[in-house]
Amino acid sequence: MPLGEENFDLGRLLGILIDNKWKIILLTLLFGIAGFVYSQLVTPIYQGDALVQVERAGGNNGADEIAAMLTEEEPRTAAQVEILRSRLIIGQAASQEKLDISVSPVVFPVVGNAIIRHEILRPAFAEGRPEVWGGESISVESLSVDPELVNKPLILEVTGDGGYRLLDQEEEEVLLTGWPGERAEASTPWIEIRVGEIQAPPGARFTVVKRSPQGAINSLKSRFNVLQKGESDTGVLELILIGPDRAEVESSLNAIAEVYLAQNIARQAAEAEKSLDFLDKQLPRVREQLVQAENRLNDYRTEQESVDLTQETQNVLTSMVDIESRMNELEMQESELSRRFTPNHPVYAALLDKKAQLQRERANLEERTSNLPETQQQILRMTRDVEVTQQIYVQLLNRMQELNIAKAATVGNVRIIDFAMVKPWPIKPRPALIMVIAMLVGLLLAISLILLRGLLSKGVESAEQLEDLGLPVYATVPRSFDQMKLVKRIKYRKDKVSKHAIGSFLAKSHPTDMAVEAIRGLRTSLHFAMMDARNNCIMITGPSPGIGKSFITINLAFVCAQAGQKVLVLDSDMRKGNLHHTFKDKSEKGLSEVISGKLSAEKAIRASDVPGLHYMTRGVAPPNPSELLMRREFAEMVGEVSQAYDLVFIDTPPILAVTDASIIGKVAGTSLLVARFGVNPLREVKIAVRRLETTGVEVKGCILNAIEKTAAISYGYGYYNYSYK
Repeated sequence: MPLGEENFDLGRLLGILIDNKWKIILLTLLFGIAGFVYSQLVTPIYQGDALVQVERAGGNNGADEIAAMLTEEEPRTAAQVEILRSRLIIGQAASQEKLDISVSPVVFPVVGNAIIRHEILRPAFAEGRPEVWGGESISVESLSVDPELVNKPLILEVTGDGGYRLLDQEEEEVLLTGWPGERAEASTPWIEIRVGEIQAPPGARFTVVKRSPQGAINSLKSRFNVLQKGESDTGVLELILIGPDRAEVESSLNAIAEVYLAQNIARQAAEAEKSLDFLDKQLPRVREQLVQAENRLNDYRTEQESVDLTQETQNVLTSMVDIESRMNELEMQESELSRRFTPNHPVYAALLDKKAQLQRERANLEERTSNLPETQQQILRMTRDVEVTQQIYVQLLNRMQELNIAKAATVGNVRIIDFAMVKPWPIKPRPALIMVIAMLVGLLLAISLILLRGLLSKGVESAEQLEDLGLPVYATVPRSFDQMKLVKRIKYRKDKVSKHAIGSFLAKSHPTDMAVEAIRGLRTSLHFAMMDARNNCIMITGPSPGIGKSFITINLAFVCAQAGQKVLVLDSDMRKGNLHHTFKDKSEKGLSEVISGKLSAEKAIRASDVPGLHYMTRGVAPPNPSELLMRREFAEMVGEVSQAYDLVFIDTPPILAVTDASIIGKVAGTSLLVARFGVNPLREVKIAVRRLETTGVEVKGCILNAIEKTAAISYGYGYYNYSYK
């Protein structure tokens, strides 16, 4: 439906899509092929995964046992995820895998990486070129550069002597030369490099970059992710790493897991190390206290001549030593709990309550000893100091032994369940998905373009549209399939004579064609068009070139001559007229010579091989065709030939291009306008009619040429034609 009409014809839009189904299919397939090619050229990305478990820390001491009993702490998974993504872990893994050294081959644009992936070997024509082909590589074991060269690309070129040279990418200045397996060094700027192995021919180039530590960390971190397995806080973490190199993905992911495990073990061992340092400082002091307490007790016994403890005093001493031992144990637990909890924490509060109870028991025992004799009290205090200090000393020794054993056997609370494994197929691109998406895009684009073109097309598509303008439609001429075949056959010929002769005289070569039948119907309608005409001259014009005016004129003249009428065809397009080609003749000695008085009309008119059909060519192209047509000689010549022939058909230039048709229309008795299906908009037809009427030329009617039987018309305007053979 032409843009601007009120009704929105969905049937016509559907018909447009059906008419262009092969274009839609072709564009969809082209997009699908483009998607497949893209999927083969783009660098594939692989994914590796590993599995680790974070267990709840076991109780290593009394405080941990109390905390374990009073709390139900699960692994803090969120904290472990952040630890795994920290610079501590990622940085050590990147350094271990030498990710701060980037080596990439110099390749052809677009297809270079695909050549390497598919291991296409270097052909003969590529010998000596810098691009790297399949099976060619180098390994850089170490690289150190000046700070000014960090993150700056350098070019490593393989030389003919089996070595290499390092170039500045900007100026291609040789910075250093070296050989595989040896350390090479340059002083200005300072560069130290060691290339392990070279598997590339002379001339091949590689880009080498020394990344900054932060750059290497960011590169690895951007490809790394941690996910929790399970719905609750299970403590099982999945480590995921992606990258274009399967071997690098696997080794880097294993490095992250191992660094994380080593860090966890080191963290567990660090606590034991701190406790050992504390005990190492306390043990000499306690030993000194024990020696002093024993010396005081011995000195007092010597002074009092070996005083022994009574049974009652011995019982009190045993109780006091037990309380002091328990108090000392609680104080050690308190020192460790104070690093984890505040005094308000239930675990800490329970320990303080127990400590307060022991302090009350100790106070009661001290009150009982106040009733003993002075000598017994003194011996009791000194003996208690010795035994309590001795127990503390033994406890410290035992604790040091436990910590040494724990430090030596530390395994941490993290274990690697599954080491890294890389999937054999890339996670992206996915060729099938890309092809489907590309084909969908192509399909939508094709449909959109075709519908947009259909909506924006304002070409006439039905006789009713022309009749709405007040123009009678004398004939609707279908587009001839026979003519299309002939045109295709001669499309690439350079012989214009053959082209026009075969293409225009369709009524002669294919007399039963539907277009010829429609022109025969036009022959019948001419009687009604010429009823009030002042002469038998018929002007056939149109709004624009290339719409079939000459085709209609010649074939109409042919069928009229076949009907026994004497017909003259006059080519009045003195600019680009080609009627002479139809008759395999030359344009000279035609209309322009007759009007200018150089030739008489009788000599300019020529007979064709069709009985009753004569023609006059355009003549030599003059510089002023419009001025020639305005001469009195032209009107006199038309009046002369109109008396000698039954019908005179005048083929004119397009009215919207030049004014010739307006001049000729004043001489001709009948004027017909040709509009081409789908080409001439209604507005263009309306302007053409108005331009003719402005100069006093009445358009009797219209001929709709080259109508196509399309689904759009069948669904939209309901145009049908029938063949009768």
